[in-house]
Amino acid sequence: MEVPFTWKVTGWFVIGWSAEFAAGETRALKYFGEDLVAWRDEDGTLHLMEAHCKHLGAHLGHGGRIVGDCVECPFHGWRWGADGTNRYIPYQPDKPNRGVRLRVYPVVEQHGVVFMWYQPHGEPPKWELPDIFEKHPQFETDPNAYYRPYPEFSRFAENEPVHPQIVAENGPDSAHFRYVHRATVTPVCLDWKVVDNEWRFLTGWPDAGSDDPDKMSLYIHSHFSGLGFAISAFEGAANHRLIFACTPVDDHNSNMFYSVWWPKEPGDTGDIPPEAVRKRVEKQYMVTVWDDLDIWRYQKYVERPTLSKIDAKPYMAMRKWAQQFYEVPPVEKINA
Repeated sequence: MEVPFTWKVTGWFVIGWSAEFAAGETRALKYFGEDLVAWRDEDGTLHLMEAHCKHLGAHLGHGGRIVGDCVECPFHGWRWGADGTNRYIPYQPDKPNRGVRLRVYPVVEQHGVVFMWYQPHGEPPKWELPDIFEKHPQFETDPNAYYRPYPEFSRFAENEPVHPQIVAENGPDSAHFRYVHRATVTPVCLDWKVVDNEWRFLTGWPDAGSDDPDKMSLYIHSHFSGLGFAISAFEGAANHRLIFACTPVDDHNSNMFYSVWWPKEPGDTGDIPPEAVRKRVEKQYMVTVWDDLDIWRYQKYVERPTLSKIDAKPYMAMRKWAQQFYEVPPVEKINA
């Protein structure tokens, strides 16, 4: 997908689920065009840093091993601490190389989801990562009241030609539900507003059985935190929560993550959803999100779209809000 803005977007982004990052192992990742390594130290703390050893460039995510609070290079045994400094060289143990450092990326685990902070120049986080359960506090905020999201209620799409802003632009677009998701009624964008780094919107689903056009059978409360992800709460027959995230891999593709926190059945204290609940959520919620992907894969970004009166104002306001997360020019302009 060709877009007139950079893929090196500033913000918090999802890079996986906690269960995927095993203790004592390294994991190779690639995001924002950078080769990365994720690893847990012996205390279980997760770290994320640039992947190539400063000695001779070996990839720490392929064969690297954990030694105490360091990751050891598989090539010559150089050890690197969580702060990116060289801690140990086996053939000169008293003289680590203090003049080199690996770039370290802030990483946070929250309710089983792993987030990284990305800023093109390595600047620290500009805003705090919002809490999935503190968002929309009018609904149940105890994580123990919901079934675990991973692996049953989580999905992953790899290397898709989708920019995070395209995902965000679904926010003000309620009309697509009828055509893309085969909704029997057309939802209504009831409210939207910008709050610093957040784009917040409320979507209502008219009650088909009522003559009152203002009566809704379902509300979707959604907050985008930057362009990386949206946290949503559904208010209706089943009040569940979800997160939908899009993280750039390079200047052409992104990985996409989707997780649902479904309320537990009365009296159920287990974390694993029963089969009946799994089938219901799978049928109603785990499939429809990828309907959008079938559109995005082949979509052309229209810089000056012809909009209807009902969507013009929120669309353009959202695009204006998004500009704050582009702190470097697109690759095409850099190379021009």
